[in-house]
Amino acid sequence: MAGENDKFGAMAKQTLPSRSDVLLGGLALLTLSFLRLGPVRADDAAQVKEIAPGVCVHQGRYELQSAANQGDMSNAGFVVGRDAVAVIDTSGSAIMGRRLRAAIRQVTDKPIRYVINTHMHPDHVFGNAAFKEDDPTFVGHYKLARGLMSRSEQYLAASKAMMGAETVEGIEVIPPTLAVQDKTTLDLGGRALILEAQPTAHTDNDLIVTDTATNTVFLGDLLFSVHVPTLDGSIRGWLELINQLKERNAARVVPGHGPHAMELPEAVAAEERYLSTIAKGVRALIEQGKTLEDATRTVGIFERDDWKMFDQYHVRNVTAAFAELEWE
Repeated sequence: MAGENDKFGAMAKQTLPSRSDVLLGGLALLTLSFLRLGPVRADDAAQVKEIAPGVCVHQGRYELQSAANQGDMSNAGFVVGRDAVAVIDTSGSAIMGRRLRAAIRQVTDKPIRYVINTHMHPDHVFGNAAFKEDDPTFVGHYKLARGLMSRSEQYLAASKAMMGAETVEGIEVIPPTLAVQDKTTLDLGGRALILEAQPTAHTDNDLIVTDTATNTVFLGDLLFSVHVPTLDGSIRGWLELINQLKERNAARVVPGHGPHAMELPEAVAAEERYLSTIAKGVRALIEQGKTLEDATRTVGIFERDDWKMFDQYHVRNVTAAFAELEWE
């Protein structure tokens, strides 16, 4: 998708709205939906895999969003408690959100109490509208609303260009109604989810979700596997966070892009190598007085065969890293 540095073209710096602007903008954007979609047939429900008792994950595809895949390019999941369900990311379109909701209803009829977004990128949040009928609490990092509001028009236009008008029907930009500043616990009845706001890494609004009943950790796009990582925050912050993740005690982790579940510390090894390669290569060229053009031609090129989507995102990653590291 067009843009300099995130999957939906968001490298250019923008003037961020005030808190009141965000709230008013959020209310306005809630009315900017496309046509509502009809019900999803049971046989069209998203495919999910139970990776731990009561924890299910849908695996997205390793490809750009399109009308053919209906915006299905990221992982999404849900956790079922004794009393309620929490959804963790909702995929990249209202169509996919409804398919995910249909999958949940094949598993349980318990109320969907929470919809949690791990960060602001459209492939993780544009399915939110499919859950409005459940009247859930929408949950995210305290900077998520600002990020969504500042890029909403860009995200909607880019998604429409990639997937077509028919596929984006039903999409709404829905800011969180519960913002996580540091750490928050959500009760599903008999199991708790711990939500932790992170410093700037993949984005400036990353959220980690841990199911305490099974010690399953949803990392969102703090973890990429197979799909090349995409940088829309701070490469230094991301590498620092990866060091912390390697020491984390988790039974399994769910990446934002990759298999249904992985294990630490092996899960972050390839991502750490890739980001470290970019940081080291960019720093070396800056010290030599080389340009951004030199960096995008040479840094990390040998990583191409190890990642899907490399050609779509690698140059953007190098560009973002150069912009950050030249000011060290």
